[in-house]
Order: sequence, then structure tokens, then C-alpha cells
Amino acid sequence: MAHWNSRGLRGSTFEEIINFTNERYRQSKLALFQKIPTPITPVKMDGESKTITLAYFEKQSTVDYIGVAQGIPVAFDAKETAGKSLPLQNIHEHQMAFMEEFKEQRGLSFLLVHFSAVDEYYLLPFETLKIYWENAAKGGRKSIPYAAFDKKYSIQQTGSILHYLEAVSLYLEETEKQGSE
Repeated sequence: MAHWNSRGLRGSTFEEIINFTNERYRQSKLALFQKIPTPITPVKMDGESKTITLAYFEKQSTVDYIGVAQGIPVAFDAKETAGKSLPLQNIHEHQMAFMEEFKEQRGLSFLLVHFSAVDEYYLLPFETLKIYWENAAKGGRKSIPYAAFDKKYSIQQTGSILHYLEAVSLYLEETEKQGSE
């Protein structure tokens, strides 16, 4: 039986929280982000419930979200882990290539990561992700440890809003600083 949970959308998925937040950002004219649907082709349908029971991916998708915040192009993916690290197997080569190309076009690329065991959210800059990705490809660690997530990129949640634009703003400031050096 469903019951009231005073901690907001705790039972919902990470992407539902992001989608709700994105709608609030749009309404407030702070940012405009679009969820990119994963292209699938249904193979089998359950006629009674009208649900897809078997499907295949038509092509590789890019990232979960693309949009713009205060004139800055943004592309990001949402990842959730119940462990004490983020497995790199959850990030695909085509996603890394897309985020790299997006960054080359002067956009911001990053991951939003939810550590569900401690209920903490972080923005992981693409540059940090790329270091771990490249090290793993050379035989190094196959995950990013929780301790590697910079506390300055910690994201607060109030009710059903995930205040990730604050971390995006900080990331942008640091990216611009590095670009001018």
C-alpha cells in the first residue's frame, strides 16, 4: 500500500527528478533541457496490456539530456549507482565521443551522478570523467571512486527539485578561467 513519504520523490527514479527539475527550470526561464529518447524498435507487443515486451535499439544514443542554460550549450548524462564508485562500464564509448565533440564546440559536457546508498548527487565534469576513462582503457581502475567526486560539485535537493544549475554555473566559471589562461 502506498504511503506518504515526507522526503519528496525518494521512491522515484533519478531521471524523473531531473525531468521535474528541468520543467521548473524551463518555467523559470533559467534553462531549457530536452530529454533525448532512446530510439528503439518494438519486436513483440503484449496485445492485452499494449506494452512492448521485446525491442532492440535502433542506434546508439548520445546522452540523456541536451539543452541550453543562459546561452551556454549543455549536454549531460544521468548515472546512478548503489555502490561506493561509479562503474565506467555504465558509460559507453559513443557517449564519450559525443561529449568530447560537444565540448570541442564550446559546450559543457558532464555527468549528473546519484550515489543512492548515501543519497548524494554530484556533477562530474567531462575532463575528470575523461581522465578515469583513459586510465581504465590502459588497464587502470574500472570505476570512479566516491572520494574522487569533488564536494564543490555536490548538488542539493529540496523536495523534488535537484539544484544542479549551481554546480553547472561553477563548472562553467572554472572552464572559462582555464580557457583564458
